[in-house]
Amino acid sequence: MGDMPDTGAAVEVRGLSRAFGLRKALDDVSFSLPAGAFLSIFGPNGAGKTTLVKVLTTLLNPTGGSAKVFGLDVVEDSDELRRHIGLISHNPLLYPDLTAEENLLFFSEMYGISEPERRVRELLVDVELDHRRLDVVRTFSRGMLQRLSIARALLHKPEVLFLDEPYSGLDPHAMDILDNLIGSIRGDHTFVMISHDLDKGLELCSHALILASGRVVMFEPRSAIDEAAFRETYRATVGTGVS
Repeated sequence: MGDMPDTGAAVEVRGLSRAFGLRKALDDVSFSLPAGAFLSIFGPNGAGKTTLVKVLTTLLNPTGGSAKVFGLDVVEDSDELRRHIGLISHNPLLYPDLTAEENLLFFSEMYGISEPERRVRELLVDVELDHRRLDVVRTFSRGMLQRLSIARALLHKPEVLFLDEPYSGLDPHAMDILDNLIGSIRGDHTFVMISHDLDKGLELCSHALILASGRVVMFEPRSAIDEAAFRETYRATVGTGVS
């Protein structure tokens, strides 16, 4: 991947809004995330969490304000920006009738990755799927699909990795694999993660954001967070914490 602009901020959001008809899914959202940070986004259903990630990953255009990732505008520079980001969502974005290896080689070709066979094998080992590399994806469990989708998202070594509830539906072993993988690549990426699990989100993050009704309730670096006050704000915003 080519070098990205040196802006000092990995993600810069200013007055961001996104409406669906009369409903504002995002309403004047602003925050700045430094390079190398790990942002955990919390909030109830309908808070705007997934909409925010979709705007930042160029899947939705904002209806107001601006958002930049390493200085690249999500609208004006969307084609270039996609070369520098990875997305792990509820949809694994994989072809069920291709093998694990074939899926990753297909996406490697799309990204123009040099030595694709080596890169694919390396990632399959990292996500503990090398022994299933020749099996078709439709035979994979939820945890295996999630691990393969992580490998897909990491193929081109994106500067920013977006994760939409990556732990959802994973068994304990798959969660451990994901923990270890995130830990091993933590220094190479900026992370933005949606989480419904307060403990896991706070454990991983360097910054935390609470959204409710499309607005920022709280945005703080982890080092400045009083955990008791944060949990109380979270409970008041999210209720039971299930989102």
